[in-house]
Amino acid sequence: MALPPMTPPMSARPCAGWARVARALAMLLLAASLGGCGSLGDSFAGFDFFGKKDVTADQPADRLYNEGLYDLNVKNNPKEAAKKFEEVDRQHPYSEWARKSLIMSAYAYYTAGEYDECVGAAKRYITLHPGSPDAAYAQFLIGSSYYDEIPDVTRDQTRTQKALATLDEVIRKYPSSEYAESAKKKIQVARDQLAGKEMAVGRYYLERRDYTGAINRFKIVITKYQTTRHVEEALERLTEAYMALGITGEAQTAAAVLGHNFPDSYWYKQAYTLVKSGGVEPSENRGSWISKAFVNFQRTILGT
Repeated sequence: MALPPMTPPMSARPCAGWARVARALAMLLLAASLGGCGSLGDSFAGFDFFGKKDVTADQPADRLYNEGLYDLNVKNNPKEAAKKFEEVDRQHPYSEWARKSLIMSAYAYYTAGEYDECVGAAKRYITLHPGSPDAAYAQFLIGSSYYDEIPDVTRDQTRTQKALATLDEVIRKYPSSEYAESAKKKIQVARDQLAGKEMAVGRYYLERRDYTGAINRFKIVITKYQTTRHVEEALERLTEAYMALGITGEAQTAAAVLGHNFPDSYWYKQAYTLVKSGGVEPSENRGSWISKAFVNFQRTILGT
């Protein structure tokens, strides 16, 4: 379900300072070879290129930041990178490096699959820097974290609902951002998942002849999730439930609406056969909630 890995925002990608670090390292190696190796350890203080290091001592913000980039991009260790970025924020809380490091820690946590930590860092970024160009990216990271943890339809869909709400914020608050289009694609998947959950519960009720309970679930799909792939089956299941209850008019309407919108659907063939077996034809009652739901949908979504 997950889309390809995301890249960090432009303002938080490797800076020219990294080149300076690389040049400084080369000079230190040259000095060590000329002047002896006694000071080599001191020369490398503050770097973590080859081993573990205690980062509790105060270090320059750009050094910590670039060590985080090294851990993330070269050593492929996003968890360690996140620690370095957080250390920038701890040691230099009011610097521009702290702002960059906060969004990078969120990205590093996302890359590591540490979604709760990613959400926490991204929310903090939005709170502290709501007007930043990277605020849209932070919001997208929050939604993507929830999205990547969407469970199957048999389980609780709280994460799916959170993904839908937070990704919708990306579109609402940052419609022109580069993340809006990706958010729309993920929203469609999340909506399909929520519709699938309603269908699973509706089928459960239908199998146990709790027709009213089944109708209520299929009604949610018809009224809230009409753009999902489940709407055709929902109409057919409504036909089944209404026929079982003897509410023939609503069954005819469900079948007729299904045939009008999805004439080649497998589910329409099933609904048509079902109403015919009851001695009637599909026939739409314009006063039915089913008919009204599709008319309203066409007006608000399709503009017809």
